[in-house]
Amino acid sequence: MEKDNSLDNEILDSLKVLNIDLDDLELKTLFNGEFDSRNVIVSIHAGAGGVESQDWASMIMRMYLRWAEKNKMKTKILEISKGDEAGIKSCTINVSGYNAYGLLESEKGVHRLVRLSPYDSDNARHTSFALVEILPEIESDIEIDIKTDDLNIESFKAGGAGGQSVQKNSTAIRITHLPTGLKVSCQNERSQAQNKEIAMRILKSRLLALEIKKRDANKKKLKGPHVSAEWGNQIRSYVLHPYKMVKDHRTDFESSDPDKILDGEIQVFIDNYLRKVKN
Repeated sequence: MEKDNSLDNEILDSLKVLNIDLDDLELKTLFNGEFDSRNVIVSIHAGAGGVESQDWASMIMRMYLRWAEKNKMKTKILEISKGDEAGIKSCTINVSGYNAYGLLESEKGVHRLVRLSPYDSDNARHTSFALVEILPEIESDIEIDIKTDDLNIESFKAGGAGGQSVQKNSTAIRITHLPTGLKVSCQNERSQAQNKEIAMRILKSRLLALEIKKRDANKKKLKGPHVSAEWGNQIRSYVLHPYKMVKDHRTDFESSDPDKILDGEIQVFIDNYLRKVKN
């Protein structure tokens, strides 16, 4: 009897779809953290090194904005401090979407870039660093007790984009939480009240992150080592010269296409982290 192979391709295609569906289901089971389903506040800070690191920080910012766009998430730049010549010194972005914090939690830490600097007349190789902070957005079901006496609130004139009316008046707000020394600022909105409201949201998220860090420290023996977002805890390297590679130092996962990764295709790194660290 002659063997009928006419359905082989259809069966293989069905198996591929099934494997993809199973992978998606497996990943969904990993979003079991207390704050995984929340929106997220992403803060990016340029490391030492002037314009080179500031340019790198702006590249990181674009990478996350592109990732959010590809994943149909909403973004809003809450605060941005422009670099002296190019790039940014720091920025704070609100990312809203399904499991936003659970997905981006893996991005907290130090990101390292190695490339031939476009800002060096000798075209020398440079290493730059940027720190990424990932904070769950505060929602109404969580109360963060902040005493008025613990706050130092300052207003100042905003700089950069925003129109003449923004820069003429002291609409920007800087809040210092005296017990912890945490400082947050917001200058992107046109009114002082709006900037103060956003700055308070960011401050509450930072205070919540401190509380989460304390809890994680207490659970360290049970859940393994916690990677904190501090200098020295390098989580990923992006090498553009003398070869091309992006490597995650926690999972050892690599990509040979840094241009694609820097254009927002970081999901493969997120998925590998989830499977290895949260599984």
